[in-house]
Amino acid sequence: MNLSTPFTLSLGLILALSLFGLPMGLSMICASILYLLMRGQDMGIVAEQFLNGMYSNYIILAVPLFILAAEIMNSGSLSERLLIWCNSVVGRFRGGLAQVNILQSIVFAGMSGSAIADAAGSGKMMQMLMTKDGKYTASFAAAMTAATAVIGPIIPPSIPMVLYSLVADTSIGYLFLGGVIPGLMMAGIMMIQVAVIARRRNFPVEAPVPLRQLPRLTWQALPVLFMPVVLMYGIYGGITTPTEAAAVAAFYALVVSVVLYRSVTLRDLYAALLSSGKTTASIGMLIAGALVFNYVVTVENIPRSLSAMLLSWELNPLTFLICVNLLLLVLGCLLEGTTILLVIVPVLIPTAQALGIDLVHFGVVVVVNIMLGLITPPYGILLFIMTRISGAPMRAIVGDVMPFLLGLLLALAIFTFVPETVLWLPRMFGYGSGL
Repeated sequence: MNLSTPFTLSLGLILALSLFGLPMGLSMICASILYLLMRGQDMGIVAEQFLNGMYSNYIILAVPLFILAAEIMNSGSLSERLLIWCNSVVGRFRGGLAQVNILQSIVFAGMSGSAIADAAGSGKMMQMLMTKDGKYTASFAAAMTAATAVIGPIIPPSIPMVLYSLVADTSIGYLFLGGVIPGLMMAGIMMIQVAVIARRRNFPVEAPVPLRQLPRLTWQALPVLFMPVVLMYGIYGGITTPTEAAAVAAFYALVVSVVLYRSVTLRDLYAALLSSGKTTASIGMLIAGALVFNYVVTVENIPRSLSAMLLSWELNPLTFLICVNLLLLVLGCLLEGTTILLVIVPVLIPTAQALGIDLVHFGVVVVVNIMLGLITPPYGILLFIMTRISGAPMRAIVGDVMPFLLGLLLALAIFTFVPETVLWLPRMFGYGSGL
């Protein structure tokens, strides 16, 4: 291998700049500029090609809108009302607060599409409730919150699925539907694990909320519970596109928080806008760098060459999916998920297509792998977030999260080997029928 080619030098520059602490997005942009200069290509023409391709692509607008919706929900009392309702439903069982943690993540997943928003928002309140009076150790509460937050981007809406749709040219609506059953399956496995662990570790039983209060608590939380219904009906009823649904989500969260619950002040709204703007800028820079570097990868014909090499190994679809799972799980220990999604996954898509693997099934498998990377040491960003929130040592949190990680890996294996667990619901709505 010639180490002085423009491509290898650009890879070396990405590695060097990353090691010196430059953000990955800027590192990829600098490396791509080096490549274009060494190849003598006109950067103005390349930029024009990108702009022409993005003018009619509105998918990416869903990302900042879902982020804004999550920030507004965390600023108001929506998360608090959701937790009160979840506690009234499942808090009466042994280990009830841990079950509440899972249930609130399922509902919150239908509103934000972000694992980090889930952990940083309702996760703070769950940490406080679970550790109050020494009911649960700080490390177990933190591990539980990190593990349940993984469900967020699997059950629609999902920011990672929006990004996958961008690189794979796949329907966001069908991707969202494909994530419903896997997300519920992951939650179900964790609920079973909590029931077993609660008996073994003798977790407390909370004072049950009287059933006669359930209708009142449900009514109070109804605007929060209704938000996923609004989003899904808008998308699959043909009323809105997924991007428009993201705008509806942000507007709905704003109206409910400001007008109905009156829990968001102008200062809170400003803080939510500022925080979502910073997060969007960070993700936007990463997307920009990945798209430019993907142009370099395409010019070098790497996806086609890799696809030809893998096909020459005569891999069957199942073997390929196993290899992809192992690759992404390892990369998830080392790299940020968005980087994997925007840089590594586009190289794998041509091979998946050549092997006849459905891209909706492939997308859900990819997103779940990337989400598991959020709770996999040493990089797992959710572990770092919960370490900061809980004050528990990282080693203790990792020890408590491992059983849940194994359970989630079991769920990943099931819908990797059984594609219908992903594709059944999309097909019920016309996927693959030519409509």
